[in-house]
Order: sequence, then structure tokens, then C-alpha cells
Amino acid sequence: MAAILVVDDEEPILELLRFNLEKEGYLVSVAKDGQEALECVEKELPNLIVLDVMLPGMDGLEVCRILRLNPRFQQIPIIMLTAKGEEIDTVLGLELGADDYMTKPFSPRELLARIKARLRRLNSTQETVAQIIRGDLRIDITGFRVHVRGEETELTPKEFELLRVFATHPGKVYSRDELLDRIWGYEYDGDTRTVDVHVRHLRLKVEKDPSNPEYIETLRGIGYRFKG
Repeated sequence: MAAILVVDDEEPILELLRFNLEKEGYLVSVAKDGQEALECVEKELPNLIVLDVMLPGMDGLEVCRILRLNPRFQQIPIIMLTAKGEEIDTVLGLELGADDYMTKPFSPRELLARIKARLRRLNSTQETVAQIIRGDLRIDITGFRVHVRGEETELTPKEFELLRVFATHPGKVYSRDELLDRIWGYEYDGDTRTVDVHVRHLRLKVEKDPSNPEYIETLRGIGYRFKG
């Protein structure tokens, strides 16, 4: 039975989500601020976190950043809740390692569908290859570590997953929509720019010359391909 942590300072939202999630059989814990959220994660190690951006004291973006810096928590899916129209918060959340986001007001049924998709992907996609070596890249799948030209490079969870997908299928062309569906785990309803943002950041970390990439090639109007 999956355990879910819901972090929000609005009591009606906490109760709404607790009711709907428990009805689906999930174990639910709640937190009303960022510090309490971090303490809950440390104590309970949930399978998934629903995290509001606007929290008293430490906001959700900072909570996400702190969690993604800790190897113990890097693979916990995080779905962020943000007020309608706060595009900057959405982009920052995704760049910091959030897996998904929804704008308020939201449909509990849609949130449940996304939670199920994230947990299903987490449970079913087990990589059988322990290590991938492509040129100067060494990707430790089980250890979530990447070495570039002999030196370890720190990637966010989404950057790591992008690199893993690219490197395990060299030569395959991925559209932005396909990458969103494969890595974010659902049919993304919105802008595909988040893929470009993550690819750009990934190139800065693994390419000798990001403006002339050796590994991750852009196919204009189509998507991306790994050349290794």
C-alpha cells in the first residue's frame, strides 16, 4: 500500500485530498508547512509527495530543492500544486526536480489519475542494465550516478532520466511529446518547453561544447536523438 504525503496550508484541501486518497486505499499523512514536510519525509519516507508551492515560511520550491539534494529522497515523485497562471513557479519547480504539477483549482479525479500514473511507473520501470557507457559518459543506473570524462557530475532526477532514456536507445529520435509522456509519465497537457529546458541544462553538464553537442542532437522541428 503506497504512502502519500500531502503538503498544503489550506485545511479544506488537506481534508479533500485525504478523503479521496484514503478512499483509493492509500496511506495518507499531511503537513501544513515546509519544515513539517521535511520532517515527515525524513520520518516516513513516503512513496509520493503532493506539494503546494505557496507555504508559510519555507515554500514548496525550497522543500523540493532540499529533497532533491538528498540521495535518499531523489527518486520520490513530487507533484506540485500552484496557483493558476504562476508560470515562473511551474518552470522553477520542474527545473528543481518536480515530476508534475497541477494548477489550483484542480480536479481531484485528475490528480488521482496522475498519482496512479507516477506510482505505476515507479513500480514497473525497473532498469535491468546496471551501467551504461557511451564515449566519455558512464551512467550508473542503480546508483543514480553519472561520470563525465572521469569526474562525477550531479544531475537532477529528470536530467538523469532523460540521459538514461537517450543513452539506452542511441540513434532513436524522440519527439518532445514522447519524452514528456515517457519521463513525466502522462499525456502532458501544456507547453513542451520544459523538455527543451531540461535538455539544455543536461547538455551544460555532459557536453564538452554544449553549443556543438557530441551526444544529444537536436533535430529541428522533430525532437532529439542520442548520437553516442
